[in-house]
Amino acid sequence: MANILVVDDELGIRDLLFEILNDEGHNVELAENASEARAARQRARPDLVLLDIWMPDTDGVTLLKEWSAANLLGMPVIMMSGHATIDTAVEATRIGAFAFLEKPITLQKLLKSVEQGLAREDARRAAAAVVPPTQSFTPVVTSGSASLLAALPPVTAVQEVGPQSQQSFDLDRPLREARDGFEKAYFEYHLAMENGSMTRVAEKTGLERTHLYRKLKQLGVDLSRGRKNAI
Repeated sequence: MANILVVDDELGIRDLLFEILNDEGHNVELAENASEARAARQRARPDLVLLDIWMPDTDGVTLLKEWSAANLLGMPVIMMSGHATIDTAVEATRIGAFAFLEKPITLQKLLKSVEQGLAREDARRAAAAVVPPTQSFTPVVTSGSASLLAALPPVTAVQEVGPQSQQSFDLDRPLREARDGFEKAYFEYHLAMENGSMTRVAEKTGLERTHLYRKLKQLGVDLSRGRKNAI
């Protein structure tokens, strides 16, 4: 059982989501605008939020930015919209949204997204209970480490990038910034291990080469490192 906040200005959608999630055994609180959502968030942090994008007073993306800037995105937020563009969905994800659901939302997609969001929250809380806040650690870099690292509490991590260099990044930051720091270290590690070969790094990380190049530029990764021996 989880505490879920549903934020949507349409009464019919609020009632429908309440019935579905309540039938699943969750405690559901409803808010019809950003003001009510802020008040609900202030009273008690929900385990998950379903947040509509288009609302009359303050849109969902603006509210998401507000929570992110105030370091209040400690819970998964699933964005919902029937009119949003791909750019809007990408922006929401960049800010820190866990997922994006396009209206009309199917029951299967809704329950699957909620289940995945709550699973991530459970993993974050389990990690927080195991690792003391003052403990430092050296993460093992694998392709599946990003979600675990993002779930860990504020600590300072040191990541070895290559035989002669180290990169450190502070996890006492908003989730998006911590994730970007980890991804930069992750790609720099593979670039160093593959002597700068974009082809082999793309194979190792499972990304298409053009997408990989854009990702590295976005993260500010030094692409000249190791290129002399690259294939």
